[in-house]
Amino acid sequence: MHFKVKKFKELSVDELYDLLRLREQIFVVEQSCIYVDADGVDKKSIHVLGLVKNKIVAYARVIPEGVTYSTPSIGRVVVAEKHRGKKYAYDLMDVAIEVARKKLDAKKITISAQVYLKEFYKSIGFKPIGKPYLEDGLPHVKMICKV
Repeated sequence: MHFKVKKFKELSVDELYDLLRLREQIFVVEQSCIYVDADGVDKKSIHVLGLVKNKIVAYARVIPEGVTYSTPSIGRVVVAEKHRGKKYAYDLMDVAIEVARKKLDAKKITISAQVYLKEFYKSIGFKPIGKPYLEDGLPHVKMICKV
């Protein structure tokens, strides 16, 4: 897998369509969660596209401080179903964390993690903060990583 890192206005129409379709496939269809994905945050974010054979199979957005949290954050982390189990999520998060550190001068990164992924995020340095809560009807936990 190789990565492209782009600001919103640098995304091609095809890249935008493909990343939105991937997010929709995972968050809306696979997880049976009806919510508005186009939340306005994409326009302020840096987008990390993970590609295999020029197809987006992994994605995350890196969000500047003050948009969703007081620190930079990472969200909408997805890996296409048929590409799971290949450690792509680790590679994706490594790139996203590096983007936050280098492009947004992050000292801490906040995420809203689905509870079932808490151990994955702990394994890469995130620590849970507070109790689980519902976000879009799914259990989440706030987590922070010092970088």
